[in-house]
Amino acid sequence: MTTTAHKATLLFAGGGTGGHLYPAIAVANRITELVRGTREIDIHFVGTKRGIEYRIRETLGYPLHIVNVRGLVRTFTLRNLLVPFVLIGAVINAWRLLSRLKPNIVIGTGGYVALPVVKIAALRNIPTIIQEQNSFPGITTRKLAPRATHVFLGFSGAGSLISTSGGVTVCGNPVRRTVSEGDREEALRTFGLDPNKKTILIIGGSQGSRPVNRAILEHLRRTPLPQGYQLLWQTGKLDHEDVVRELGDHAGGKAVFPFSERMDLVYAAADIAIARAGALTIAELEACALPSILIPYPHAAGDHQRKNAEEYASYGGAVVVAQDELERINPITEAVTMLSDGSATRMKEAIAANRPEVPAVDVIAKHIIGMIQQAPTTGGDGDR
Repeated sequence: MTTTAHKATLLFAGGGTGGHLYPAIAVANRITELVRGTREIDIHFVGTKRGIEYRIRETLGYPLHIVNVRGLVRTFTLRNLLVPFVLIGAVINAWRLLSRLKPNIVIGTGGYVALPVVKIAALRNIPTIIQEQNSFPGITTRKLAPRATHVFLGFSGAGSLISTSGGVTVCGNPVRRTVSEGDREEALRTFGLDPNKKTILIIGGSQGSRPVNRAILEHLRRTPLPQGYQLLWQTGKLDHEDVVRELGDHAGGKAVFPFSERMDLVYAAADIAIARAGALTIAELEACALPSILIPYPHAAGDHQRKNAEEYASYGGAVVVAQDELERINPITEAVTMLSDGSATRMKEAIAANRPEVPAVDVIAKHIIGMIQQAPTTGGDGDR
């Protein structure tokens, strides 16, 4: 039975890509689970119409508020001249949103929308939390960290690159608890895979990766997939038709799809992964103790995917292959070798031995609940 404690309101600001949105969803879901039956917490999200949060708004599970904001395009374009005006509008909208919702805490998980919302929250003395996924902090985190109440880091290397007067905790990145709970038999049935074969997962992030897809296709033309192995391939929406058409009979058992909401089944079916090195992907691989060959996206801001991959691989849970080495190195051949010579088993053991005892999603969710219990009234100091 729910207690009579004051109702609390949380506002999650982050999105644009799954790497910023899904950690926020994981924390929001875990908070909901932990407080169920004890107190009422009202959770809201804020994002933009261009982000993944808007595309999945019907299944998000929480009210989504829109603030129109965009960043500078790195090459010269007239659109950059509009950015200051859009930012002013975003600040005004963020102020109005905070006045209406009166959140106890604002949690920023990255993306353009987090900047005005969390910045205004801090100015109004509303406690703010930053969750930074990457080993090289994004510009939003670097700007918001100095006034943040607490900063949670996915990688320890990010700690030396931010300045904050608040607390800092390195805990890994939060993932949905269900991601590691997939049933292998159900997964193999879902994707039409052979239970007697080893499964190599190819995943380029939520939107896929054209360079990785093209490299895999080229290697399959030269070297057919060995017997006893099969592919499970998330191509991304843009490349899906091309990959299906060109793949032909170069792979044995295979399941090729643009994107799956059931990542628990995707990971459950896999024995090893060939993947980009986005922070969320790495966190999910770690949660599932899935060995991997990581191919960092070389143009990521601050080269953060390479840094993510190298820090994660440092204890033996993955190997790193640079994108410009893909013409020379066949990642499928590497994966087959690792599965057959015992390397993948040792990597799996290394992941299990080195991942945090308490999942990041629990660390962050419990910290937020503790903050609510210490300050049960709503609104932030600036609204009183």
